[in-house]
Amino acid sequence: MASKWRDRVASLFAQVSIRRVCRLAVILLALVEVCHAANNCPWINEATASGLLGGDATGSFSQVSPTQPAVCTFVQTSEGGTRTLRIAVEQTPDFLARLDSEYKSCGMDPAPLSSIGNEARICNADAPKKLVAERVVGRVRDQVFTITISSTVKRDFTQNREALKARVSTAAEQISGNLF
Repeated sequence: MASKWRDRVASLFAQVSIRRVCRLAVILLALVEVCHAANNCPWINEATASGLLGGDATGSFSQVSPTQPAVCTFVQTSEGGTRTLRIAVEQTPDFLARLDSEYKSCGMDPAPLSSIGNEARICNADAPKKLVAERVVGRVRDQVFTITISSTVKRDFTQNREALKARVSTAAEQISGNLF
């Protein structure tokens, strides 16, 4: 009699545990769907971009079109201004001409970056309106990429010129690695 009672109690606990596990699984699946990142950048995720920008960044991705390259943009906004990471990748059969065109936008003295894709160079990309920026231009096979990190934060000690160069170089290493 005691053995039947134990088997019945064990069966009830097993059913209750299975119900709990199923409920928990449904809740977790719902949370995964809610927490799924909207950014679909194929070369870098929001967490990595946030680290490069020095704070929580929100990303967006624009698919390639006949007239535009594929572009990922990550923006980190603070009280003092905005920091932005922009990655553009374009696949083109005439990549050397496209690369030359991008180098010209770098001005007179883009510095070579070794071990990052093919023929990568870094340059100052400052713009009017007190935008401080650094850009890397390079290619992997027939894909030309440009990576720009910029800041509008006044007296931005975390994104000064040397920090921007280091961060855009780090981003270029990851992007070119993912393009291979």
